[in-house]
Amino acid sequence: MREIAPTIYFNVPKGFEEIATALRADPAFARHFFSRLRMMFYAGAGLSQPVWDSLHASAEQACGERIPIGTGLGMTETAPSALFTNRLDVRSGDIGLPCPGVQARLVPVDGKLEIRYRGPSVMPGYWRAPQANQAAFDEQGYFRSGDAVRFLDAADPQKGLVFDGRIAEDFKLATGTWVSVGPLRARAIAAGDPCVQDIVIAGINRDEIAALIFPQLDACRRIAAMPPGSGTVEQVLAAPAVRQFFQHLIDGLAAAATGSASRISRALLMHEPASLDTGEATDKGSINQRAVLLRRAGLVEAIYADSATDIIRPQ
Repeated sequence: MREIAPTIYFNVPKGFEEIATALRADPAFARHFFSRLRMMFYAGAGLSQPVWDSLHASAEQACGERIPIGTGLGMTETAPSALFTNRLDVRSGDIGLPCPGVQARLVPVDGKLEIRYRGPSVMPGYWRAPQANQAAFDEQGYFRSGDAVRFLDAADPQKGLVFDGRIAEDFKLATGTWVSVGPLRARAIAAGDPCVQDIVIAGINRDEIAALIFPQLDACRRIAAMPPGSGTVEQVLAAPAVRQFFQHLIDGLAAAATGSASRISRALLMHEPASLDTGEATDKGSINQRAVLLRRAGLVEAIYADSATDIIRPQ
C-alpha cells in the first residue's frame, strides 16, 4: 500500500483499525494513501466511532477533506448486501436503506424491531433443510435476519436505519428487564478508546450486568509509558495508569447508565485474547459473544461469586 494509492479501499473493521493507527503514525503514508482515494467501504462487523473519527481526521490533515465511508447490512443469505448507505454524514452504526429490489419488513420482537428481507437477491431456502426453512421465513415469505434496527430519525425514514444489535444476543436480567447488548457494547467500546479492543456482556438471569473486557495491549503500554512490546500481559494490565484508565471507564459508564439494563456493575480484563480456533472470534475480526460466554463460563461464575481477582466495580 505504500507503493499503490487506491481509489477505493475496502476492508473489515479490524483492518481499518490497523490502517487508522498507521495513518496517525505516518503522515507521509497518509498523504499517499489519500492522494487518489474517493471512497472507503467496510463490512463484516461494526466499525467503532473512534476509528471513524481517526480516519476522518487523517484525511482532513492529508488532503483537506473527509473521504466518504460506505457500509450497509446483510448476510450470506441476502447475497450479501440488503441495505446500503451512501450519505456523506454517515456515522458508526448507520446502515442506510434497502438496496434496489429488496423489500424490508420491520417486525416488533421483544421490544425491538427485527428486520426481515424479501426479493430476488434473497435465497429461496437452505438446501434440503425443510425444518430450517420453516424457521427462517415468516408467514409472508420474508427471511428472518435476527438483526434489530431502528430509524435514525423516526420523523424522516429516508435518512435510513441504524443497527440495534442482534436479537439473539439480548437477554433478561433476573428482574425480567431486557438488556440490549449491541448498543451497550458500542457505547462501552467507544468510551474505552483506545484501550478497549472489544467487550462481551454477561448477566443472563443475574441481578446485574458484568463485562469481559478485551484490552488493546499496545494502547495500554502507551498509557503506562512502557516500550512497545515490553512486559507480560499481566504486567501491562497491572500498571497503575492502566488500572486507573479502566476504573475511570467503568465509573463513567455507570454514571451515564439509566438503570440496571445499562449499568455495568463489575468488569474483568481478559488476559487471554478471543480465540479464532475456538470460535470466540471470526476471521473478519468480530467477536462471538455466545462462544466467549460458553468457553469462559467458569470465569463468569467467578465474577459473580466475587472470587475472581482484580474485578473492577464502579466507585
